[in-house]
Amino acid sequence: MRILITGAAGFVGSHLSEYLLRDANHSIVGIDKLTNNYEPEIKNRNLNYLINHPRFQCLPVDLATDDLNPILQGIDVVYHLAGMPGVRSSWGNEFTEYVQYNILATQRLLEACKGKPIKKFIYVSTSSVYGEMSGKVSEDLKPDPLSPYGITKLTGEYLCHAYYKSWQIPIAILRYFTVYGPRQRPDMAFHIFIKQMLHNQPITINGDGKQSRDFTYIEDCVEGTAAVLDCDACIGKTLNIGGKEKATILEVISILEELLGKKAILQFGPTAKGEPKHTWADISTAQGLLGYNPSTPLKEGLKRELDDLLKLYNLKLP
Repeated sequence: MRILITGAAGFVGSHLSEYLLRDANHSIVGIDKLTNNYEPEIKNRNLNYLINHPRFQCLPVDLATDDLNPILQGIDVVYHLAGMPGVRSSWGNEFTEYVQYNILATQRLLEACKGKPIKKFIYVSTSSVYGEMSGKVSEDLKPDPLSPYGITKLTGEYLCHAYYKSWQIPIAILRYFTVYGPRQRPDMAFHIFIKQMLHNQPITINGDGKQSRDFTYIEDCVEGTAAVLDCDACIGKTLNIGGKEKATILEVISILEELLGKKAILQFGPTAKGEPKHTWADISTAQGLLGYNPSTPLKEGLKRELDDLLKLYNLKLP
């Protein structure tokens, strides 16, 4: 199967590419604009395993401006992971980029898929579309995003449904819940916390630290994402991809203190705008359709991310 993965140099995209290439029947066309939302050398590191793989091709494509038709020739499945991430940076003047890379780029990719024999178009969305909910959230709840970022990702979902209904593009939508692990983006909380602790710097916590998340380890996330490839019952559906272990920010820092053998220096700041107090995924749909079964304990996943960051920053624990 010939698979197109947008955002292939990113955190999830690079892991997904590696996972799918384990099957000798798959070849991957990875596209990535290599935007400057974080250091290019980190994205290049993500591609270390992939770049010389005989069944992987990486193209520097801008989904918002380039001609996408030639790239889609011979493609069986599209995984659309590319986009502008981050809740806090989506306010103000930066919103223009979110519109360009999360809405316009998605529409152009869907438009280019019209009339082509695409077997599945898998759009990766986010738990940010839900907004503030209580308890476990299921896919049938009405989305109510709190941030411009969440609004642009939800717009991408609506575009997918429009092209499914009007042009029969076989879409499936995955809503990720706080993915972490090796190669996590440097703007994400665990990466920031670990880096600050390794350098004996204070950790800034937005709010009281009692906000909780449904943390999803990268390998679990990728296994669920890859399983959609063979799930025809997923077409037209939205699925939560979350973890089984919910924790507060303070509980995460406590685990990191244990792993690093040192106390964190905490400083508390204002609550971040646009972020819900709690997230918690109902993953029963993914369990039923995909056999999705996240199994990595939070402490083990954090240790693996720590080990990866020690290599990235060329550091050793005392």
